[in-house]
Amino acid sequence: MTTWLITGCSTGLGRALAEAVLARGDNAVVTARDPSTVRDLAEQYPETALPLALDVTDAGQIQSAVAGGTERFGGIDVVVNNAGYGYRAAVEEGDDADVRTLFDTHFFGSVDLVKAVLPQMRARRSGTIVNLSSIGATMTPAGSGYYAAVKSAVEGLTGSLRKELEPLGITAMVVEPGGFRTDFSGRSLRQSAAAIPDYADTAGKRRKENDTTHGTQPGDPAKAAAAIIAAVEAADTPEMLVLGADATATYANVLQERLASLEKWRAVSENTGIDA
Repeated sequence: MTTWLITGCSTGLGRALAEAVLARGDNAVVTARDPSTVRDLAEQYPETALPLALDVTDAGQIQSAVAGGTERFGGIDVVVNNAGYGYRAAVEEGDDADVRTLFDTHFFGSVDLVKAVLPQMRARRSGTIVNLSSIGATMTPAGSGYYAAVKSAVEGLTGSLRKELEPLGITAMVVEPGGFRTDFSGRSLRQSAAAIPDYADTAGKRRKENDTTHGTQPGDPAKAAAAIIAAVEAADTPEMLVLGADATATYANVLQERLASLEKWRAVSENTGIDA
């Protein structure tokens, strides 16, 4: 039986994934800043669900969650760094404190959890790390520079982590979702307090008061959860799992545009060597 530790289980993809792994009979440490939001899962699955409080910016709570899950189930097989939220602002508008909190949550919180669980995975020579990113890291839309930056940091870290862990029998995967029908663009979305008029036609269009995407996203969180489980269980777990038809189309288009730019500037790029 596989034991999962999933962050951010109160709503959205985290909640859908927790429900899916429990429904299939796996153990799950289901965490949220407010554990009362996941207590119903423990009531429904009293033998296999362990609800715990976890604010991923609190290193002590991270250690406690890993210790609690290990004590209850004997070890953690899969860690899913899902907790987080969206943040929108033109780069010039971004508040320093907000941006640091964003990185503490998405990046440093993920790092701390990975570091907390890796000793036991190395001892067993098995385990899977799943880090949630976003198609925003690839498409870098106006108004989401800081969010794209923090998710790009997660992706870069995971790529190196995977290479470090594969010889030890452990793997790491990035999940890059597109738009899914969650609270991401609604209740969970944060933005800068200031809005500079010069950015009204770029970043300004993505501010909450101007965004109409909430409730219309094409992705089904339950299907995303099933896809993540399938990738984790596969013999060839991918380095990156892109989720959603919107995300796969965007990802392919960005790759094509980058390749075209590379070819256009190839001669200039290559003409930078030391002359013999």
